[in-house]
Amino acid sequence: MRRWRLWLGLIISGAFLYLALRGLSLDQVLKALRGANYWWLLPGIAVYFLAVWARTWRWHYLLRPLKPIPLRTLFPVVAIGYMGNNIYPARAGELLRAYILKRQERVSISANLATVVVERIFDGLVMLLFVFVTLPISGLGGKYQVLVTTFSLLFFGALLLFMVMAVRPEWFKRLLALLLGLVPSRFHGPAHETLDRFLEGLESLRSGRAVLMIFLSSVVVWLLETVKYWLVMHAFPFEVSFYVLMLMNGVVNLFTTLPAAPGYVGTFDLPGIEILQRFGVPHDVATGYTLVLHAALWFPITAVGAFYLWRARLSWAQVQADLQGDEEARELDLVSDDEALGKVWNEPSGVAGI
Repeated sequence: MRRWRLWLGLIISGAFLYLALRGLSLDQVLKALRGANYWWLLPGIAVYFLAVWARTWRWHYLLRPLKPIPLRTLFPVVAIGYMGNNIYPARAGELLRAYILKRQERVSISANLATVVVERIFDGLVMLLFVFVTLPISGLGGKYQVLVTTFSLLFFGALLLFMVMAVRPEWFKRLLALLLGLVPSRFHGPAHETLDRFLEGLESLRSGRAVLMIFLSSVVVWLLETVKYWLVMHAFPFEVSFYVLMLMNGVVNLFTTLPAAPGYVGTFDLPGIEILQRFGVPHDVATGYTLVLHAALWFPITAVGAFYLWRARLSWAQVQADLQGDEEARELDLVSDDEALGKVWNEPSGVAGI
């Protein structure tokens, strides 16, 4: 991560928060928060952890061609990844996942990151499906139709590219060989090795059945998360249909692909509040609900991830040292990013000592 990415994320989050809270009465929001029935968070959090378990199964399925790894081994790694994404900039949790899995199971970082990218593509496709299914009955259009069109091109294009890479890896090896003719020979070996490992991580996409299983498991993940939205809704004095919450889930998670402060501050909240307002929910109630929902999505998994990281007796200094000594990490230029994240880790706002 470079410093400019952190500042860009902070600026975008600040702008989104300003738009979300502009003209809002703080007293009314506090009133909505005080009147909420927080017991509804308990079943919501329980369902959310079912969704995390479903994510773990999906990752287990993606990793099978590389190495069969039990779910009980992968779940802590997934939780640590969530914690990293929620606390540190630039989705640092994905780097933590890759590092820990290589440390524990000797799965290469390149192949590991390939499976993570595939996960993100399928997540995006399911979010688009949710928006596509619910947008016609919602009566919303305009910028949301532009959003669907833009992200559809991006995610379908990425999926098509990765499927071609999985089925015809030799094409990309030849292309890389042509490109490497323009650079000194000392870069040739590391570049070929990195591409080979990355292609290994795409092996699941060679099978139509596997692609279907990954897609269906992604649908299960996001339906379970929408159930959490629905359960938390019961803590507040409003009611919208499950379809509206599917739309909200799809839109807010598409917006969280934008650069933002750690924990998707602002990029989650503004679109969620706006969609609820479009369906007649008062601004103060929509804001209170969205903030509580965001906290309920953020805190439990972050706490669990921090616990697993502590139990593994890992510190960021150790992660940093290991990556600096890892040839593959240096080839992928992860070390310099890691050093920048180390500075964030050791600042007072972080969780120093984990």
